[in-house]
Amino acid sequence: MRYRRFGKTEMLLSVFSLGTMRYLESEENAVSTIFKAIELGINHIETAKGYGKSEQFVGAAFRAGLEKQRDRLYVTTKIVPTPDADTMRQQIEDSLQKMNLDYIDNFDLHGINTWEHLEMLKNPQGCMKAVQEAVDQKLIRHVGFSTHAPLEVILAVIQTDLFTSVNLHYYYFNQRNEPAVQLAHEKDMGVFIISPSDKGGMIYKPSEKLKGLCYPFTPIYLNDRFLLSDPRVHTLSLGAAHPQEFVDHQEAWDNDTPLSELENEIFACMHRHYIEGLRSDRCSQCYACLPCPEEINIPEVLRLRNLAVAHDMVEFGKYRYAMFGNAGHWFPGEKGDRCTDCGDCLPRCPEKLDIPKLLRDTHDRLYEGEGKRLWD
Repeated sequence: MRYRRFGKTEMLLSVFSLGTMRYLESEENAVSTIFKAIELGINHIETAKGYGKSEQFVGAAFRAGLEKQRDRLYVTTKIVPTPDADTMRQQIEDSLQKMNLDYIDNFDLHGINTWEHLEMLKNPQGCMKAVQEAVDQKLIRHVGFSTHAPLEVILAVIQTDLFTSVNLHYYYFNQRNEPAVQLAHEKDMGVFIISPSDKGGMIYKPSEKLKGLCYPFTPIYLNDRFLLSDPRVHTLSLGAAHPQEFVDHQEAWDNDTPLSELENEIFACMHRHYIEGLRSDRCSQCYACLPCPEEINIPEVLRLRNLAVAHDMVEFGKYRYAMFGNAGHWFPGEKGDRCTDCGDCLPRCPEKLDIPKLLRDTHDRLYEGEGKRLWD
C-alpha cells in the first residue's frame, strides 16, 4: 500500500480509503470488512451521517478492538449543511457518539452541490459556526467538503478557502472536474475521489467490449492507474461491502508511478475507439447547450450515450439514467424523453448535433424504469 500527503492537512493517507456507504448486511460483516482493510494497509475510513447505520458500524469496529490503533488511523465523516448552528452542533455530537470517537480527523460538509449551499456557508449563524466551534474544541481536526455539484460551483467553493480538502467525482470516463482537481492542487488541498469503480463507470461489471479494449489489464486496474499516476490525486474510495472485495485493487495500490508505455498505448487506443465509434454523434461535453427549458441534463444524458455506444457500457448507462428526476441536487436534471423539440439548444451546439434526436435515442437505449440513490 502506498501513502500520500493529503494536502495541507499533512495527514499521510493510504492511496485507497475504505468507503462505508455499502454496508447493507450486518454489523458483523461491516466490522470484519473494516478489519480486513486495516490488515491490508488502509488507514483511512470514510463514512457519513446519511449512510444508514454506517457510523454505528464504524463505532462497533472501534469497540471491537480498533481503538488500540486509533493513533495511526484517520476517520472522515460527512454531514449535510444545515441552516443553523444548533442542528449542526447536535449532529456532530451524535456522529462522535455513534463512532465511539473523541475527535474526527477529517470532517466534510456533505454535498455542497448548489449555489444555495454555498450561500449557507456564508451565514455567520449557520452550520459553519458550529463546525468552527468543533475545530476550536478539538472535536474536528480538519474540514473539507464533498460535492456532486456542477464544475462552476465546485470551483467557487474551493475559492472560498474555507476547506482543506475536497471529495469529488473525477475518473478516466468522466474528466469534467479536472479544473477543480488542478485548483485544489494549487491550493494544496487534499483530493479524495468518490467511488471510482462505481460512479466511474460500474467497471466492476465491464462489458466484453470494454474488457477487450483494456486487455491485458482490467478496467478497474486502468482507472485506478489513471488516477494514481496523477500526483494531484491523493486517495480513492474503495467501497467494499465484503472482506473479499479488496482483491481487484491490490495490483494498483502498490503502483502509483507514472503510466507505462503499454498503459499509455491502451488509453490512446481506447480514445481512438471512442472517437471512431461515435463519429459525428459525439457530444464533446462542452456544456454550451445548457440551460435546457425542460431541465434536461443534456451533457450528462449524452455522456451516458457516448459510453453506451462507444464502449458498450449500457448497464452503467441504465443505472445512472434511472437517477434523472429522482435524485435532486445529488444528480440533477430530467430524462431525455422530456424534450419538446423546442430547439433552444441547437444553435449553441458547436458540433451541430441533432440534440433532440440523440436525447430520444438515449432514452430508448437506457430507460428501464426509475431509480434512486442508495440512502434516499
